[in-house]
Amino acid sequence: CASPRSSAKMAALLAPLVLLVALGRPAISGAQATEGAAAAPHRRFEYKYSFKGPHLVQADGTVPFWVHTGNAIPSADQIRITTSLKSQKGSVWTKTKSIFEYWEVEVTFRVTGRGRIGADGLAIWFTEEQGLEGPVFGAADKWNGVGIFFDSFDNDAKKNNPGVIVVGNNGKLLYDHQNDGSTQALASCQRDFRNKPYPVRVKITYYQKTLTVLINNGFTPDKEDYEFCAKVEDMVLPSQGYFGISAATGGLADDHDVLSFLTFQLTEPGKEAPTPDAEIPQKDKEKYQEEFEHFQQELDKKKEEFQREHPDVQGQPGKTPCAFLLAADDVFETVSDRELRQIFEGQNRIHLEIKQLNRQLDMILDEQRKYVSAVTEEIAKRGAGFPGQQGQVSQQEIETVVKTQEEVIRQVKEIRSSVTDALRSISGAQHAGSAGVYETTQHFNDIKEHLHVVKRDIEHLVQRNMPSSEKQKCPELPPFPSCLSTMHFFIFVAVQTVLFIGYVMYR
Repeated sequence: CASPRSSAKMAALLAPLVLLVALGRPAISGAQATEGAAAAPHRRFEYKYSFKGPHLVQADGTVPFWVHTGNAIPSADQIRITTSLKSQKGSVWTKTKSIFEYWEVEVTFRVTGRGRIGADGLAIWFTEEQGLEGPVFGAADKWNGVGIFFDSFDNDAKKNNPGVIVVGNNGKLLYDHQNDGSTQALASCQRDFRNKPYPVRVKITYYQKTLTVLINNGFTPDKEDYEFCAKVEDMVLPSQGYFGISAATGGLADDHDVLSFLTFQLTEPGKEAPTPDAEIPQKDKEKYQEEFEHFQQELDKKKEEFQREHPDVQGQPGKTPCAFLLAADDVFETVSDRELRQIFEGQNRIHLEIKQLNRQLDMILDEQRKYVSAVTEEIAKRGAGFPGQQGQVSQQEIETVVKTQEEVIRQVKEIRSSVTDALRSISGAQHAGSAGVYETTQHFNDIKEHLHVVKRDIEHLVQRNMPSSEKQKCPELPPFPSCLSTMHFFIFVAVQTVLFIGYVMYR
């Protein structure tokens, strides 16, 4: 099926050829042109055989004019036929049979799953009886009618799935699961309908004993961008039947969501379509009229009460009760909006936690630098003030202390760089969506490993630089009330590091 742009280019190229052909053949009569234009059937929407969100479900959890069975879950804007769990079955069916011979349905659905391969699939039905539950994509076998199957799993290992298969049945045949219905298929096409950016749309038309299946691949939001899939001629279906849609999962699982199911009655050009009023009995019309009047009175009362309670908003544009009702509707959110909001809130919390960890690491680094500078100054003062006791503090011990502090500073810098990389990854993950959650977890694990390495190194340094019993203590000087020994310093650093690691683990 060519796009409108390519069709226009092709028409422009073929215009001279069409003109030459027209000059060489007799012109088409006006009667023939009128007959071709009038061949299109009359199309009328049937609300009793359709559903569409929003506000799809009533207060009791049912869908008007439809019945759902199995694992089907109706919501405000869609019906989830099956969830992405193993061995699920569900279906929805019209409560009454259709009263028209020819019809057209437009179905909008999503099939989404985490795996590269999904199962089992989804089916659209028109059958003489309701197939509420069974082994054929969640519906009953041996149906009398037609089923259009959107098969996700390749049972026969021919690599021809996902695909669309049209299977008819007279109520006596068993569906051939092992061969994906290839031995019973009247028509088929190979289309991938899983995990598409837009909902997949299918248009199924049964008119003058010809069944046609058109499909929108889900790559464009254009509702009328259909491609030809399958066609079955000379197909005889029951004059009256039930419309339904079902789905099932097996060892693999997908979410099968139906957003809308719109049914239209098709009438041949020579016949008149029955008017809606002719189908409603007089008693029902009187009943509906009485209910409408009662509803209108209740609405007027509510308006008067609102005007009495809010006299300041009278006469102001946009301050009508309807405007307040629309504002109240904006408070609610769809399932996809809620999931997206939760993902971003979680990533923002991770972002703030890593920022806090980065600030704490900066504080530790500053403290370590202060301790190094203080120890260096203290050693320099002692060496200058007491030249006779210079030999008590050897140059090797001074170098050991300095090297130890440099090692601690280097480890803290490595932790800081790791946290900075993790923070940068989290910032990128907020734009990439849920795909960055795994990388965020990996960065946290890297930070934890670095902290454990720092802890082990500090403990090793403390044990290695532990003063022996033969070493002389620092001399007590009158100007200084106390002296910070190397052992006390490293013990303090180790305790502070352990407390910090415990605090991080607690967070």
